[in-house]
Amino acid sequence: MSMAPSIEARQVGFDPTRLARIDEHFAGYVDAGRLAGWQVVVTRRGEIAHSSTYGLRDREAGTPVRPDTLWRIYSMTKPITSVAAMMLWEEGRFELTDEIGRWLPEFADMRVYSKGSTLKPYTVPAIEPIRIWHLLTHTAGLTYGFMQTSVVDGLYRAAGYDLYPPAEVDLAEACRVFGELPLLFQPGTAWGYSVATDVLGRLIEVVSGQSLDTFLTERILRPLGMGDTRWHVDGADAERLAALYVPDPASGRAVRHDALGALAYDKPVLLSGGGGLISSAADYHRFTQLLLRGGELDGTRLLGPRTVRFMARNHLPGGQDLGTLSTGGFAETNLDGIGFGLGFAVVDDPVPSRVPSSVGEYYWGGVASTAFWVDPVEEITAMFFTQLMPSSTWPIRPQLRQLVYSALVD
Repeated sequence: MSMAPSIEARQVGFDPTRLARIDEHFAGYVDAGRLAGWQVVVTRRGEIAHSSTYGLRDREAGTPVRPDTLWRIYSMTKPITSVAAMMLWEEGRFELTDEIGRWLPEFADMRVYSKGSTLKPYTVPAIEPIRIWHLLTHTAGLTYGFMQTSVVDGLYRAAGYDLYPPAEVDLAEACRVFGELPLLFQPGTAWGYSVATDVLGRLIEVVSGQSLDTFLTERILRPLGMGDTRWHVDGADAERLAALYVPDPASGRAVRHDALGALAYDKPVLLSGGGGLISSAADYHRFTQLLLRGGELDGTRLLGPRTVRFMARNHLPGGQDLGTLSTGGFAETNLDGIGFGLGFAVVDDPVPSRVPSSVGEYYWGGVASTAFWVDPVEEITAMFFTQLMPSSTWPIRPQLRQLVYSALVD
């Protein structure tokens, strides 16, 4: 699929001169050495109004970013897994209020961290079971080992679960370990970014009777024509994959990280519904258009429109925002006025974040600084791809919003 603009920007309400500021601004990141290269796509009403690339997908090899470059999307996998779960929900296979212990008995009798250290944690029984909606909203009390904010994530790291799982551990075994570790908080009482979507992926496997990769391929990727989205790259496609970088602590310049980057060339043992996919701009564009169109694209319907609207509501307890309920770990994002739906963050009020957006806009990003959003009010989607870890390094996401919304002049 071509990523070239499909319409004149003015025809869908954008000022092309102002859209050009996007390229000028982010070119500065590359010219200063802070990013190797990037790709950006902005659409309105289903038409590509702006599409551009800049810099190198592999700085050391001197190969440029091309429209068909492959990117590690990490946590932008989560909305895809969430859509998969809601497809099963639409079939009546479970209710959102069901206890996950019904299918994953390792989570049937959870305990919650109360006090103590990683060497001697004190726990209490969970007074509420983990339910499916807790997984979708990251209110289950699970965490990530790489968060570095609590005793519980220290316990995850001690068990071998940091940014990546231990070698040769599959999804079923990882969930068994997660079920043995204490929860960070009582389910449904706070928001903590976590392995919840990985657990959701395992739930999909058990409920559907298929492995997660098979289910996603047969039910989402193939029907949508997302042929570039996969769990690893090999063969002729390997040279399309962008290299992975981290910032040099002293200079801020992007430095290649071959050890982490090389993992994308091997078929993973653990199929991470929370962060395992590699994709292209063309593929993820089709996924965002599916969402914008209410679950249907080019005659293929995966979800009903009311389901998509339901997913894009704030499902946090009492309608609270992430600024109130978050347990921390998101230095790059102001969470005030931001709720969380079934698979992605939702804008309840754009004013507290001091960044323009629409009420009802929903979004997420990946740890390598990729990002997307869907604005059903203005009928806008936007995507940004690069490969710099962590995503908190530079304020790419709020800056992209500034540039896109200030270019909208209708």
